[in-house]
Amino acid sequence: MRTYLDFEKPVAELEDKIDSLRNIDDERSAAEVEPELKRLEEKSDKLLRELYDGLSRWQKTQVARHPSRPHFLDYSTGLASGFTELCGDRAFGDDRAIIGGVGHIGHHRCIIMGHEKGTDTESRLTHNFGMARPEGYRKAIRLVEMAERFNIPVVTLVDTAGAYPGRGAEERGQAEAIASSTAKFLEAKVPVVSVITGEGGSGGAVALAAANKVLMLEHSVYSVISPEGCAAILWKDAMAKGENKAPDAADAMKISAQDLLQLGVIDGIIPEPVGGSHRAPDLAMAAVRDAISSELDELVKLDAGGLVQQRREKFLELGRQGLDAAA
Repeated sequence: MRTYLDFEKPVAELEDKIDSLRNIDDERSAAEVEPELKRLEEKSDKLLRELYDGLSRWQKTQVARHPSRPHFLDYSTGLASGFTELCGDRAFGDDRAIIGGVGHIGHHRCIIMGHEKGTDTESRLTHNFGMARPEGYRKAIRLVEMAERFNIPVVTLVDTAGAYPGRGAEERGQAEAIASSTAKFLEAKVPVVSVITGEGGSGGAVALAAANKVLMLEHSVYSVISPEGCAAILWKDAMAKGENKAPDAADAMKISAQDLLQLGVIDGIIPEPVGGSHRAPDLAMAAVRDAISSELDELVKLDAGGLVQQRREKFLELGRQGLDAAA
């Protein structure tokens, strides 16, 4: 059963009518409704395209969080071939919010890792809704070190609301683990490509996205805090009165892929099928695979020193742009 977002209600009504017409059993009646069925399908496709061409930043946030959007376990089979999972941080345990292993993307053998949110109540609890604990980031560090040992690229798929803020995570060094993971990615001596496939939230996302090339799916979002969190800080009184200020926060933070490409925070946007990745996951994963392969084809031409320098300049430039904007 398809899940519709609030702004998709007009499309939902049309698709309900289409489904009703398709379910007509009588052959004669089915033939009679064929012209009407075609008309409704064309109208639905046009409406869906218009809706997704004009999404607000808040609507993009809703799309990025859609429960049917492909997650890491989908990508590990739909994007990579021969994926073999590697578990544990060799210190505390195996965090199921971050999954990683080795596989092939095109003709490139890679270390592939990313956040897994889960698809139902049980799996979401197992994967902690994609919010990693320290052992998840330490597992990421271990996998980058393995990539360096075997001189193979690293690919990360980011989709998290942020790192887990619970007491146990803080006691085990959450902040240190995030900082160490970010530092490890920045100094990695192999090519690193990161794709924001859904939500890129806070340091929990940056810890896996300090890459040579950072790409975003067309309707994904990437920000230092969620729109709800930002709204709670900036408009506390309004939120207490029941006003929804999250859309205003999303606009103020400029969290869409289009905003971030213009600001120079990311390097490219991967187009999604009409209606978002959740409507045609196979097409979306194929587009991600092709984009990653293209980036790796160029990055593997650089030596270790060139890769580190390119990454260094990329992120220092973000700081320079920020200073220029402030001035």
